[in-house]
Amino acid sequence: MAKWLEYGPTGGLAGWRRGFAIAAVAAVFLAVSGAFGMGQLSLLERLAYWGGTLAAGTVWGGLASRFVFPRSDAAGGVWLCTLLYALVIAGPITLLVFVVNRHLLHAPTPLRALISLFVSVALVTLVMTAVNVLAARGRAPAQDPQAPAPPRFLERLPPKLRGAEIWAVESEDHYLRLHTSQGQDLILMRLADAVAELEGIEGAQVHRSWWVAREAIAEARRGDGRATLTLKDGSEVPVSRTYARLLRERGWI
Repeated sequence: MAKWLEYGPTGGLAGWRRGFAIAAVAAVFLAVSGAFGMGQLSLLERLAYWGGTLAAGTVWGGLASRFVFPRSDAAGGVWLCTLLYALVIAGPITLLVFVVNRHLLHAPTPLRALISLFVSVALVTLVMTAVNVLAARGRAPAQDPQAPAPPRFLERLPPKLRGAEIWAVESEDHYLRLHTSQGQDLILMRLADAVAELEGIEGAQVHRSWWVAREAIAEARRGDGRATLTLKDGSEVPVSRTYARLLRERGWI
């Protein structure tokens, strides 16, 4: 689902602008057409009704895309996620429309009609979400088929560290402590397997318990026949004699 979230109505300031722009266009279309039997209202009233409702839906949609769904891939693909996302939005918006119709427009909707109201809201939401997805995908830069694939290890990062720079990986018993630009966390994995999956990031194993990224080194010190690396987060990493020669050849120490 992480891939789908790239096309959601959030995605930064540009995503919010796109979401509200689509909502505005939809509000004008629905108001002018007098959709859903609202032709008895004036054009101004219809614009206020649809503008407020669709703006509320856009805000709730942004919150849903950011907090409701976990940031993990979904087997069903982009369009299944789009459908589920539209249904999640439709629930609260249906209640909003129900309240507005009853108390502001004095057009009470029987409780038994809530299902048909939900279907109508869900259809509008699904269309707007699909347009949002297509608009975002159309603006997404084309990927170079010759570009190297990102390191496999990045897929193992916990959700709170997604997108962080990996500075170092430290072995602690059966776990690995990840040192990143967004903090630390533990994962269950062997260091040897991690080093293999980190291929593609400029770095090296410097100790039997440490792998370090080149860009993470803030300082390198040598003394008493041993070297120590200081990382950007202040961690001090010992360099064993086994790996010291390789690091000297690379100019790290």
